[in-house]
Amino acid sequence: MNSIRTLTRRASITVAAVGAGFLLAACGGGSGDGNGSGHEKHASASASAGAGSEGGAEAKAGAHNAQDVSFAQGMIPHHRQALEMARMADGRASSGAVKDLAARIEKAQDPEIRTMSGWLKIWGEDVPAAGAGMDHSASGHAGMPGMMGEADMAELEKSSGKAFDTKFLALMVEHHEGAVEMATVEKSKGRYAPAKTMADDIITAQNAEIREMNKLLGKSG
Repeated sequence: MNSIRTLTRRASITVAAVGAGFLLAACGGGSGDGNGSGHEKHASASASAGAGSEGGAEAKAGAHNAQDVSFAQGMIPHHRQALEMARMADGRASSGAVKDLAARIEKAQDPEIRTMSGWLKIWGEDVPAAGAGMDHSASGHAGMPGMMGEADMAELEKSSGKAFDTKFLALMVEHHEGAVEMATVEKSKGRYAPAKTMADDIITAQNAEIREMNKLLGKSG
């Protein structure tokens, strides 16, 4: 009788131990797939999320290089000076064609300034100060083809009527040629696709305006 009780207790203990083993296994791998613990998988997921965030930030900033930065930082003041010149036409030009051209220059270049400023902010680069395009000294325009000096801007501002029209067209042809030169470098050496697209647009539009202005000046080229 005692032997039977002993065997019964041993069997109960064995069953309990086996049951506990199954319970522990279930707790340890309840959401697992046999390849690692829950903590390991959480860490792996966090690392993947971090990598995704970095990739997203890089995609937002866009793949760009030093030439793209140089293009935007140079073209912004270049455009600003063109706007300054164009705005003089309203009260000084006598030709309707010159006034129309000046309005089109302003309409095209003002949004481009805002776009390039946005790129520089995304890239963490300096945006040229608002008065940068108004610095007409030689030092302020170093490395920027087509930018006008103080004497030219002062003479244009003092002109009116046909004298203004002629001066404006001659200076703007030179200014546009400088912009085309800068845009051509960007197309060749830049990396940021939107900047290269803008450069192509500048080349197309400003070359067309150069031809238009030369015709107004009585030139064939």
